[in-house]
Amino acid sequence: MLHGHSPVSQALLGTFFTWGLTAAGAALVFVFSSGQRRILDGSLGFAAGVMLAASYWSLLAPAVEMATASGGFGSLAFLPVAVGFALGAAFVYLADLLMPHWGAAEDPQTALALNLDPALTKKSDTEGARMLFPESELSIRIGRAGLLSEGLAVGVGFGAVGKTASATFESARNLALGIGIQNFPEGLAVSLPLRGAGFSTWRAFWYGQLSGMVEPLAGVFGAFAVVLAEPILPYALAFAAGAMVYVIMDDIIPEAQISGNGKLASWASILGFVVMMSLDVGLG
Repeated sequence: MLHGHSPVSQALLGTFFTWGLTAAGAALVFVFSSGQRRILDGSLGFAAGVMLAASYWSLLAPAVEMATASGGFGSLAFLPVAVGFALGAAFVYLADLLMPHWGAAEDPQTALALNLDPALTKKSDTEGARMLFPESELSIRIGRAGLLSEGLAVGVGFGAVGKTASATFESARNLALGIGIQNFPEGLAVSLPLRGAGFSTWRAFWYGQLSGMVEPLAGVFGAFAVVLAEPILPYALAFAAGAMVYVIMDDIIPEAQISGNGKLASWASILGFVVMMSLDVGLG
């Protein structure tokens, strides 16, 4: 993320950075065992807090400002933001509905689109693998929907630079930084359950880092879209925010609460929110 480069280049650099931190988080599978659920729940809570703060300060606030400054909506300046936000949430919802029809079914036979077969699963871990499939399913949903929306958010953020007073290079950089920070535990949230499902440590790491590969593609697409069609900026920023918030509410928070570590996850969420808010306000 170097100042002075084109929005598309910035988006590519920013999303490579977030992908790198996803890989770094996935690498923790070499350190932690799959039974350390408290670490996973705390990490998911932290990621939820970071995403929630980034959704407002780096995406929704600039979207509202752009819609207001355009003068074309008057007292209805909230409308494009509300529409974009709802469409972003609907996009992730529909992606979850359609993925099973594209081969990403939730049953053990298809193994959540990872082509898990009995040869890849330790025979002694067969029962454990069955028990951990719900966690693996969460991992894939975060990878395919959450990271897609985050990559799009980074791309749109850099594409919006200079359009309003709050849409600055520093704001876009902080958004990429914050998403990178929360991608670190998300990488672990993908690799750790897969390790528990019977994958080798290297294979669990591989799929963990691979989950972030979609971010550069989404980031470049987002930057291209807003550069070529500036009027869609409020919608695009709100769309990315809506997608991120839906993933938080539908996937991350419920999963972090079901294993008896709800208080830990909640306080980790508060910490993540404060960290991202400080990045945006203090460094923006």
